[in-house]
Amino acid sequence: MASEPVARALAEEVARWGGMRQTGVSLRYMTEFGARPTQRNLLLSAQFLHKELPIRIARRALDLDSLPFGLSQKPAVLKVRDWYLDSFRDIRYFPEVRNQEDELAFTQMIKMIRVRHTNVVPTMALGVQQLKKDLGGSKAFPVGVDEIHRFLDRFYMSRIGIRMLIGQHVALHDPDPEPGVIGLINTRLSPMQVARLASEDARAICMREYGSAPDVNIYGDPDFRFPYVISHLHLMMFELVKNSLRAVQERFMDSDKHAPPVRIIVADGAEDVTIKISDEGGGIPRSGLPRIFTYLYSTAEHPPDLDGHNDGVTMAGYGYGLPISRLYARYFGGDLQIISMEGYGTDAYLHLSRLGDSEEPLP
Repeated sequence: MASEPVARALAEEVARWGGMRQTGVSLRYMTEFGARPTQRNLLLSAQFLHKELPIRIARRALDLDSLPFGLSQKPAVLKVRDWYLDSFRDIRYFPEVRNQEDELAFTQMIKMIRVRHTNVVPTMALGVQQLKKDLGGSKAFPVGVDEIHRFLDRFYMSRIGIRMLIGQHVALHDPDPEPGVIGLINTRLSPMQVARLASEDARAICMREYGSAPDVNIYGDPDFRFPYVISHLHLMMFELVKNSLRAVQERFMDSDKHAPPVRIIVADGAEDVTIKISDEGGGIPRSGLPRIFTYLYSTAEHPPDLDGHNDGVTMAGYGYGLPISRLYARYFGGDLQIISMEGYGTDAYLHLSRLGDSEEPLP
């Protein structure tokens, strides 16, 4: 336990850094800079992160201390805040990065920070779930609860940015990258291939949970390539296909009819790459559509207990899949839209901006 003067000094330092202006980095710059991962460029990258990461981390730690409805005091949220304070302390206490040896040590340290923050999303979900229980469930939300949604959107968008900066720097150390891969950015990514891999992963989860899984049919040009971050696209595709498989499986589980396939269509447009995921899982009632992108809503009757050890991915949980996927799409200037036909099925439209054209600073 830190002594009171040490805790006060840390709080003052966090407040000072949290008040500084963060620096946006465009994806084009990341791609051009990362195309030459010389020792000098890696050193410049580490020096930038040494100054930039404490600002971003301090802002989130301050946010976590001032949430409405007592959310800041939930044990799960306090745990997340402590992770941010520990990471802030680690970076601030790390000496100036002056040479290759310093840079390699700094890279190892931020790799550990990335690991420390792996479970931020489910842990925050637990805190929100605890609050939801205290408030008496979804039907009893007080006025002003939208503030929590806005905070979580900001918080998770910032988390994507921090992980992108750290992940890109760490990945540039790969001595033998695949052709066309610059850090986390694949300049020749095949959306058809990612759709296939994400679908296989989602079907495996569905099979594990229900004993069977609907087919997934994918349509598009197998030779089409565009620049994107493969881990981001896989996450979004996996989440959307998983939702569709669950809806179809549950609708046709006790039916004599054969479960219809989930269909994925990849379209190459002048401005966006659009991926449509269509299912015949019965759709979402119109009254429920405004809630699907909020963090206090889930269609699962019994979400997984994060106090226990729920290590596997489940078909439905805290309802974070759609709002988080939309943030990943929006991080690079894209979007996610859901159109439902109640009694029939749902279409999810994933709009992805062409990253090679983006000069806008990322959040």
